[in-house]
Amino acid sequence: MPLHWDIDAEQRLVTVVMEGDVTRTDVETYLDAVDAADLYDYRKLVDARNSHTRMTSEELLALGGRMRATHGQGRTMGALAAVLPEEHVEAVARMLGMLAAADRPMRVFRQIGPARKWIRSLPV
Repeated sequence: MPLHWDIDAEQRLVTVVMEGDVTRTDVETYLDAVDAADLYDYRKLVDARNSHTRMTSEELLALGGRMRATHGQGRTMGALAAVLPEEHVEAVARMLGMLAAADRPMRVFRQIGPARKWIRSLPV
């Protein structure tokens, strides 16, 4: 599977690693797991440095819409640090723009070290 995650309950941190071709189904499986385990308030570190996608703009917008709808349900959302390769920035920026309405810290990084440092510096 090109998307896997680790849940650290003590640190209240979900680390997501994306590798290879990530599909909408892969992301929806992850979102379903977050929903089922009620991990919305956990901080999230998403490492997508070694991934790519062939998702269409419509698929990305649908995922962004799903995440935004979740934010609109009054849940407390944990911080998000996303590590992206340069070629993904534009497409992901559109989706993150949709999520900007969420009351949570969000930052995009090019390297994992600064992202990890930032996300761990935030309150648990």
